[in-house]
Amino acid sequence: MTGTTAMVGTRKGLWIGTSDAERTAWSRSGPHFPMEEVYSVLIDRRGPTPRLFAGCSSSWFGPQVRRSDDLGKTWQETPNGAIRFPADATLPDGSEATLARVWQLQPGVEDGVVWAGTEPGAIFRSTDRGETFELVRGLWDHPHRAEWDAGFGGQAFHTILPHPTDGQSVPAALSTGGVYRTSDGGSTRAPANRGVKAEFMPGERNYPEFGQCVHKVARDAVDPDRLFLQNHGGVYRSDDGGSSWQDIAPGLPSEFGFAMVTHPREPNTAYTFPIDGAGARWPVDGHARVCRTTDGGATWEPLGEGSLPDGFYAAVMRDAMCADDLDPAGLYFGGRNGGVWCSPDEGRSWQEIHKDLPDVMVVRAAELQEL
Repeated sequence: MTGTTAMVGTRKGLWIGTSDAERTAWSRSGPHFPMEEVYSVLIDRRGPTPRLFAGCSSSWFGPQVRRSDDLGKTWQETPNGAIRFPADATLPDGSEATLARVWQLQPGVEDGVVWAGTEPGAIFRSTDRGETFELVRGLWDHPHRAEWDAGFGGQAFHTILPHPTDGQSVPAALSTGGVYRTSDGGSTRAPANRGVKAEFMPGERNYPEFGQCVHKVARDAVDPDRLFLQNHGGVYRSDDGGSSWQDIAPGLPSEFGFAMVTHPREPNTAYTFPIDGAGARWPVDGHARVCRTTDGGATWEPLGEGSLPDGFYAAVMRDAMCADDLDPAGLYFGGRNGGVWCSPDEGRSWQEIHKDLPDVMVVRAAELQEL
């Protein structure tokens, strides 16, 4: 039987919601990994059975990438953690690099490849479907690394976007550093931030080569060279794989936000959740809005008016909004107030499917065959 699975990672554990294709009635299991931060999850449908991943951080046992081949009934982990920095990996001050969090988990193009983005800012690659990972040296040894700063939530690679047909092209983004591109699988990387503003830098340095506080990047469903970017201040589109960016924020309630999501099939269609600036970090006027463009950012429209709440003073973080790949596509977002909302009809109507969870960090959903 076909169902829908939604993984919700929070500051105190993981919950897994299940529904049918209608996505109106949900059940859930959890908490998995109580009192562990879950900043990243992945629903990997490659292989004979789907594999779920959770990037967890425990105050007692440290970070670990856990995996499940039975939709969360049982979990496996790699001894001493699936991701660890090698002994010769040091921070700019000369101290030993120690993994703090796994911020991103993404499937690669090649069979068995899984990418991970971490704090401190690094990218790791697995070739055994997430059981072990190896540090990608192209970014760790990059001359810019000593100048990357930590965003408000920490220095982390939070976006990894493997090209759908070219396994050697894997753009990535971090706060604070910007977007970096590679054409050789990560051995070498170059900054790709032309046109993206760094509003916190003085004067003529507003548009630096690197150093932007990029919050999230998403890839168009049809044109792989078209990217959408939510910045610390500004919303942008690139039509050349990140070589240059143009401002598409006009028409939005605010140019600040964290999340950026694209439709799984429709071209030029992207979604963001505007936030009322860095000083407030909640929706404009306390009104929850998911805004959509269907023309590459030329115009924007709010979705679900009347079914999303007022008095909503919670942020939606960079990975706490997503789309599934059903038809019609479902949209999801989770707030730092512990509520998770779902629209089974591409944003026309919404319902709260979880409430009173801990601080939501990540939401991912997909259609799965029940085991």
